[in-house]
Amino acid sequence: MDLIPAPASDVPDPDRPGAVLDARTVLAAAPGTEGTERWLRTVLGAAFALPLRPAPRDDAAQPAPGPAAGSAPRAAGPAPGPAPAAPASAPAVVRLRVEAGLGPEAYRLTVADGAVDLAGGDPAGVFWAAQTLRQLLGPDAYRRAPVRPGAPLALAARRIEDRPRFGWRGMLLDVARHFRPKDDVLRQLDLLAAHKLNVLHLHLTDDQGWRLEIRRHPRLTEVGAWRPRTRRGHRASPLWDDTPHGGHYTHDDIREIVAYAAERHVRIVPEIDVPGHSQAAIAAYPHLGNTDVVDTSALGVWDTWGVSPNVLAPTEAVLRFYEGVFEEVLDLFPAAVSPFVHIGGDECPKEQWRASATARARVGELGVGDEDGLQAWFVRHFDRWLADRGRRLIGWDEILEGGLAPGAAVSSWRGYAGGVAAAEAGHDVVMCPEQHVYLDHRQDGGPDEPVPIGYVRTLEDVYRFEPVPPGLSPEAAAHVLGAQANVWTEVLDSRARVDYQTFPRLAAFAEVAWSTTLPAPEARDYDGFARRMEGHLLRLDALGVEYRPPAGPAPWQRRPGVLGRPIEGKPPNV
Repeated sequence: MDLIPAPASDVPDPDRPGAVLDARTVLAAAPGTEGTERWLRTVLGAAFALPLRPAPRDDAAQPAPGPAAGSAPRAAGPAPGPAPAAPASAPAVVRLRVEAGLGPEAYRLTVADGAVDLAGGDPAGVFWAAQTLRQLLGPDAYRRAPVRPGAPLALAARRIEDRPRFGWRGMLLDVARHFRPKDDVLRQLDLLAAHKLNVLHLHLTDDQGWRLEIRRHPRLTEVGAWRPRTRRGHRASPLWDDTPHGGHYTHDDIREIVAYAAERHVRIVPEIDVPGHSQAAIAAYPHLGNTDVVDTSALGVWDTWGVSPNVLAPTEAVLRFYEGVFEEVLDLFPAAVSPFVHIGGDECPKEQWRASATARARVGELGVGDEDGLQAWFVRHFDRWLADRGRRLIGWDEILEGGLAPGAAVSSWRGYAGGVAAAEAGHDVVMCPEQHVYLDHRQDGGPDEPVPIGYVRTLEDVYRFEPVPPGLSPEAAAHVLGAQANVWTEVLDSRARVDYQTFPRLAAFAEVAWSTTLPAPEARDYDGFARRMEGHLLRLDALGVEYRPPAGPAPWQRRPGVLGRPIEGKPPNV
């Protein structure tokens, strides 16, 4: 068995015939499973030329085949020998149904007597069952055209029951530092779904670029989406790429991305950064900056890395501007797919506010005490604004400073401490500590790692990540929504570089976030996981993912001479 994530229960039944899928196989989809029905026909039709014609109308109502009488549950693992063949005279049937008693996102997959039954506690559960079926069919199920036409697709009799540990199993993709075209985002959604991950956090704005069309403020993309050159490597590197870099998503691009995600039961979390990480917006609309301190009309989109000192001015005009931005964001990302909206709220230098007469007057007018209070005021304003419109604010753990409304949630990135404090205070938390799950960080301490950044975090390190820190009270632990792996792209300038840093570590993260049977980190069977990864890498090969090979980077994956910041034990600060 090389399933990833590992299911809660996998019971082979070698005494019963399994199922053989071929051109005669029919698909019976009960109400609520239409999305998975379309997806199965698309992927299996392409990979195996299976038409999966509709079954007779009453076939979807047939009960799932149960275990043989007197059969005993067995430990998860492969069947000891070939399964008896199903009767050749009858075509196999794949059944999809919603069975609410299974619970949210849970599923049961049963193969027996010529039938494959996929039951989910909700439509998402049915879809995750279909993802497991795809894994059972081997690496060729991930190809876009048949490579072995007519080869039998034999499935041994078995019963798999599974459910997720966390409801938030996410990945952040930073498209602000290096833009990823729409097709790359759609591909990333497929890769997340293949690993039963269900959140894509899109980092859409930063000092180095604004990536979302805002029709009432067109200069955000006309100006803010482009920079004239880009630093190559860490911010201390002397190397530059003088090719202008940029791009953005139109409204229709976003609607397509959102619809594509919804079909795959992935939620999108859009991030619009305030009040720091805003130089691209200020370059487009200089009045957004602290004009009594800096000649903001001379600012361009930032071309290097780090934390820009140019932050938003604490004025009513700036609030109204960003309310207009968020109005379009809410329209593009409906609540059903994006209940959370991320406002950043991190790394906001206060030097300009301290020097600004306007900002100092604002501190006194609002009674917020000091410049730190201004940052909290920004956050609280949009916390209320989003809550009034039925959405929930989420931000990086700096937003705890100054207090939060009860519904706000926290992304804990500076280690566990922010998440622990938020959870103990009754706020929901997503654990994404940079020391563990920042996938732009290097995977090995050797000299061949391309642009080595930050901490060394191997595949095994990620597999031993624990989202719920020890010592958290049971009440606080209930506020841990889940976990997220973050992929920042300062030094990831292509899809291949994103692939290399993300995989295969995202597979380890997916098992941590999904599997309910994982023991404590020190007791996890990494050797067993590594054996399963051998089969999983074949799936990634079929998908065309340019992952880091277990033996180290291939020659074309290295970046000799491009400086990183390989300082073990210190934050990357890129």
